[in-house]
Amino acid sequence: MKIGILSQDANLYSTRRLHEACQQRGHEAVIINALRCYMNINSVQPSIHFKGTDLIGFDAIIPRIGSDITFYGCAVLRQFEMMDVFAVNQSIAISRSRDKLRSLQLLSRKGVGMPVTGFASKPDDVLDLIKMVGGAPLVIKLLEGTQGIGVVLAETQKAAESVIEAFLGLKAHIMVQEYIEEAGGADIRCFVIGGKVIASMKRQAAEGEFRSNLHRGGSASLIRITPEERKTAIAAAKAMGLSVAGVDLLRSKRGPLIMEVNSSPGLEGIEAATGKDIAGMIIDYIEKNAGKSRRNLQNQ
Repeated sequence: MKIGILSQDANLYSTRRLHEACQQRGHEAVIINALRCYMNINSVQPSIHFKGTDLIGFDAIIPRIGSDITFYGCAVLRQFEMMDVFAVNQSIAISRSRDKLRSLQLLSRKGVGMPVTGFASKPDDVLDLIKMVGGAPLVIKLLEGTQGIGVVLAETQKAAESVIEAFLGLKAHIMVQEYIEEAGGADIRCFVIGGKVIASMKRQAAEGEFRSNLHRGGSASLIRITPEERKTAIAAAKAMGLSVAGVDLLRSKRGPLIMEVNSSPGLEGIEAATGKDIAGMIIDYIEKNAGKSRRNLQNQ
């Protein structure tokens, strides 16, 4: 098969591993920078061009779209979808997961456990917003933040009021969430492929830090998840419509709570913690499902 990997950086660990996994299985792998693509949108023969070349003959696309290029990256992916190329994650599912408010509303609609969350733009009553999520301590998040950036733990009522007012003064959209103290600065990343949790790891925040992101000095270790956690992670990925997802959850007194569903989860931490060939499993998924899609088209 000819498999495209939508990525801005060929040297990133995840991109390199996916490229290697394709080649190890005898497939042709092409790394494509979505920002360098330009499209011919028409009703007869839509096409995508890259450095003067028409991108044709692809059987599948693996989107590794950074959060900063979600809009254009999804537009390029949609164009591949219009050309009947199998996408590991579809553009609409990526758009859902990248919109933090929309994703939480979808999880809420499906009855998936998550922290109590308030959303505001210009609230007339900041105190009521704080009360809504159970008071301080609480977590305040910028809607556009990634990798723990724009996430603040307000430990007192006064601190919460000050941070919320500061963010709103900058005309930022924010979420206010209850703080799950019993999680102890740790969360669980469940890696879902094709409706199954194929690997999971515990991420522990560094000392003096409450954010468990590996980019912020957190550590990763192998963990055995419960049946309820497995079911919750699968339900969260399904609610977004994602075939490949990194689902982050917290262990709380009332069961697993979803923090985020990532449509382009990194492979380095989970492969190191579990010793599993996650990249290879993604290519295996493509082999089974892209071929199935082609057969269905031929039989129509």
